[in-house]
Amino acid sequence: MSEPALIQVPFLEEAARLMAERTSGRTPVALVRTYGCQQNVADGELIKGLLDEMGFSFTEDPEQADLILLNTCAVREHAEDRVFGNLGALKNVKRRHPGLLIGVCGCMSEQAQVAEKIRKSFPFVDIVFGTRAIHHLPEMMVSALNESRRVFYSGQGDQAFVEGLPVHRDSSFRAWVPVMTGCDNFCSYCIVPYVRGREKSREPEDILRDCRELIQAGYKEITLLGQSVNSYGKGLDRPINFSELLRRIDALDGDYRLRFMTSHPKDATEELFSTMANARHIPHCIHLPFQSGNDRVLREMNRRYDRQQYLNLIHLARSLMPDIHFTSDVIVGFPGETYAEFQDTLSLIREVNFTNLFTFIYSPREGTVAAKMEDPVSHAEKTRWFAELLKVQEAIAADRGQSMVGETLRVLVEEQDPKTGLLSGRTAGGLVALFPGETQWVGQFTWVQVTEARGLQLLAKQVRS
Repeated sequence: MSEPALIQVPFLEEAARLMAERTSGRTPVALVRTYGCQQNVADGELIKGLLDEMGFSFTEDPEQADLILLNTCAVREHAEDRVFGNLGALKNVKRRHPGLLIGVCGCMSEQAQVAEKIRKSFPFVDIVFGTRAIHHLPEMMVSALNESRRVFYSGQGDQAFVEGLPVHRDSSFRAWVPVMTGCDNFCSYCIVPYVRGREKSREPEDILRDCRELIQAGYKEITLLGQSVNSYGKGLDRPINFSELLRRIDALDGDYRLRFMTSHPKDATEELFSTMANARHIPHCIHLPFQSGNDRVLREMNRRYDRQQYLNLIHLARSLMPDIHFTSDVIVGFPGETYAEFQDTLSLIREVNFTNLFTFIYSPREGTVAAKMEDPVSHAEKTRWFAELLKVQEAIAADRGQSMVGETLRVLVEEQDPKTGLLSGRTAGGLVALFPGETQWVGQFTWVQVTEARGLQLLAKQVRS
């Protein structure tokens, strides 16, 4: 199957010409700073792809940039506070460089109150656009440069996916491939359905084309992305579920790993676990957020499963893949949660024996159901619960690490620490192994033997290629 040509993006050439004039023929420089989830990272790579086509080079130094874009996350209050803090710091940068274009994009930009705050409190911001308006970036830049006006564009109503956009991948061996966007679950604490819209799936042929191209280019790890990735397939003219999509990709020849995230327990099935168990390229590792171990709290969260149903999934997956690794998300201090209910979360963590947890203290999001719930427990008390949870998981991680000493594992080498010279490689189960080795191994698979464990980090020695 031949690869499709990149689409002709409107205004791209004109935006490139205007930037060249603005920099007097010098190569324009962009800083794209991404916050939040892997879907945001994938969006950031599309943004950089468009800028690549306009002739930009890239920097991490605001003082060197002609264009700065903050690609934002709206999932937690802390992420928003960081963006506003960093945005405020750019005021002085723009004062020193009046020709600098500054933009804010991503999930925060889809919230009306955030866009209004930027409009009123950050007058030096030139461009604001949402998650579905990336392909309009050249047009927005032309308006800002040609007409010297601020541009606000949400992208509401635009199609979820525009195929054929250029991609500037941050890695030469790990790649993100969105398979769907949006979410229909409406968990009571979550802003995602409001900022990314309802679920929309890409055509399987487009996903397979992307994966085939990446494998042929030598990429070693491909991660399929979706807010609820295992509900893939909704709205397609020719129905296909996520398990079938995985089987089709797994059938592609090559030496690579195929991962996916994030899975919702309500859509995790025996078919999915069986597909993983029989696959050639899918590691026995799944990110399956449970959020709380208490049934009442799960109902208030609108998670649509209970504790026992979640544990049944764990037992089913382990019956098919005894070596499977589970990672998960946990919210501590959901509105109305009691300490006794929080203890149910700790008992579930002990029972499942997770490889790793991503833990968060509840953060109210304006516009969600949970933001209106009574929340009598103080943040200080929730912080104590949070510390207790971390202590439990750290003990589990330590025991797991010790049990792996002496094992021989295949790792994908991701980087070399410039200070220690140690290589850092990730196992199929998602753990990091540090070991002596040569830079040539970065981006390649190799085998290591674990010699020591330090929590989630494994110390190892390379044993064979």
